[in-house]
Amino acid sequence: MIVVTGGTGNVGRALVAQLAAAGEAVTAVARHITPEDVPPGVRAVAADLGQPAGLAPALEGARALFLLVAGADPEGILKQAAAAGVTKVVLLSSQGVGTRPRTYAHAAGFEAALAGSGLAFTVLRSGGMASNVFAWAEPVRQHRTAAAPFADVALPFVDPDDVAAVAAAVLRQDGHDGATYTLTGPEGTTPRQRAAALAQALAEPVTFVEQTLEEARTQMARFMPSAVVEGTLSILGEPTPEEQRVSEDVERVLGRPATSFAVWAARNARAFR
Repeated sequence: MIVVTGGTGNVGRALVAQLAAAGEAVTAVARHITPEDVPPGVRAVAADLGQPAGLAPALEGARALFLLVAGADPEGILKQAAAAGVTKVVLLSSQGVGTRPRTYAHAAGFEAALAGSGLAFTVLRSGGMASNVFAWAEPVRQHRTAAAPFADVALPFVDPDDVAAVAAAVLRQDGHDGATYTLTGPEGTTPRQRAAALAQALAEPVTFVEQTLEEARTQMARFMPSAVVEGTLSILGEPTPEEQRVSEDVERVLGRPATSFAVWAARNARAFR
């Protein structure tokens, strides 16, 4: 049994589907999950990583765990996993642990707890995900406009399905214990270029509007804590060379190139129509 936390999220939903299609027994976990949220044959268990003591039913019979950075007690989560018989953990962390450890101290704490847990583990440090562009869905649908700051700063956004595919491979294969993989797309793209890729996927014009720093800060503060807002704006506006570097780890694990943003946009065009 493989347990997938965040089973209804951008990565978790794809991971559950990929594992189930490969014939694995899967338990999908999320706070408000229902059987209707998962493919046939997948067990759905509602649980909260913020309350490790309540994870026992979700972990029953598990041999491997896909873990999100969520909650404040990674040691408690990992103790519950070990007690249930889990022997392998794959952690979805952030590239920021390596590039901005102070800003990403929460994720760094999960990595440290995992390294000290005695369990076999692999860390996946994801860069920015293409699914962040879903924030444009409503304005693109309503007005065919997309707004973002730092119009011409490029970052190699990664397709969440690629993150899921790497996680599936690592969960099912040997040879990844102790590894840390940085997951990016195959090339850097700017906000302006991503809007153009959406326009091409929709076969309709999409007007890009460059936001000021304050406009972006105000918008992001509606759904992000202030520290996260400032950290995100710093990466978007002044990325380090490492944050702009294209990693080969997706191809190294999967044996194929990472998916481009244009392909992601074409696959998800329906959300923007």
